[in-house]
Amino acid sequence: MPSQIVAIFGIAIFTFLAWSISRDIKRINIRLLLWVLAFQILFALFIFRTDAGQDMFSGINSVVIAMVDAALAGPKFVFGSLADPAASAENGVGFILFFQGLLTILVFSALLAILYHIGLMTLILKLFSAVFSKLTRISGAESLAASANLFVGSESLLAIRPSLPRLTRSELCVVLSCCMATISVNVIGIYIGALRPVFDSIAGHLVSASILSVPAAVLLAKLAVPETEKPETLGVHVEPHFDRENSLVEAVLASGDTGFRMIVGITTMLIAVVGLLAITNMFLAWCGHQFGFTDNWAWSIEAMLACIFHPFVWLMGVPAADVPAISKLLGIRMIATEVPAYFMLAELIATDAIEPRSAVIAASIAAKIPAPWAPCSTRAFHHASPSV
Repeated sequence: MPSQIVAIFGIAIFTFLAWSISRDIKRINIRLLLWVLAFQILFALFIFRTDAGQDMFSGINSVVIAMVDAALAGPKFVFGSLADPAASAENGVGFILFFQGLLTILVFSALLAILYHIGLMTLILKLFSAVFSKLTRISGAESLAASANLFVGSESLLAIRPSLPRLTRSELCVVLSCCMATISVNVIGIYIGALRPVFDSIAGHLVSASILSVPAAVLLAKLAVPETEKPETLGVHVEPHFDRENSLVEAVLASGDTGFRMIVGITTMLIAVVGLLAITNMFLAWCGHQFGFTDNWAWSIEAMLACIFHPFVWLMGVPAADVPAISKLLGIRMIATEVPAYFMLAELIATDAIEPRSAVIAASIAAKIPAPWAPCSTRAFHHASPSV
């Protein structure tokens, strides 16, 4: 069966699964779901099937990659060739995550802080929120949180901080679903740095996937937890909330402090989790050897998770021949975060081990499956970026 047909079938299956666990099937807003699904389809057709959409896609890809390259100017100045991907490639060192990926968080955090301080980001969020609220008829708090998630991650919750205590259960489900479905601008440099050498259009795919994921998150959240109460902000345009610093310089400095804590949190998490995972897998492999099994990978946590992901990966439209590889990648993603998964994906693409279609699907979903300890990496900077 063609992968495209399987993907359409997969949408129906995932939608059915969300419907089957609904808290109140009779309260599901069919009109909202149809609007959200129509928006997704029309946007995808525009981006990938029209000349104007292709030009827009290419433009976004070029702009984002240019910004990532520019963001490396600071790390290059401080750390020299260690932060220069070209120099590392020439020396055979390869991509250095800390210097060429994580440090871009500082720059993008500062950029977001500036945009918030001068009011430009607030205007953008209000525009996105108004359009999204008009199209989907969800509450102002939900639409604002969904819009903020296009630019930041879990920090988007702070944009609706005054409304948080009064959110309904359905609103809270939408807000949290959107947090897990999108890609934060702060960390996009990491993903682009890992895949850009083998995937030229990675930036455009990540941005378009993030935009498409917001309505998908709303759709599934409203199916699973339909609205049974009256939201306080229904039909109301909510003003974005953020802590404004006294000056632009203070905003940049505060964002640097927050960005550094984020880098430390991510670094600490990766070192601890990858190390603990290796120890656990070593113990599991030893257990397997006692029963006569010699395949270490089969006796690993990632392999167990890969088995669970196998049918879902197929339903996403991944060609059948690539399903085992992508399932393995998502198993690694689930337990060891997206960073090791992206390096594995880069290796698969570089060796032509998977088809381009599989690479696009994997790159889009690998950044958005929450690892069980993902919240721990943000605990050190829970006061959030001063940009929000």
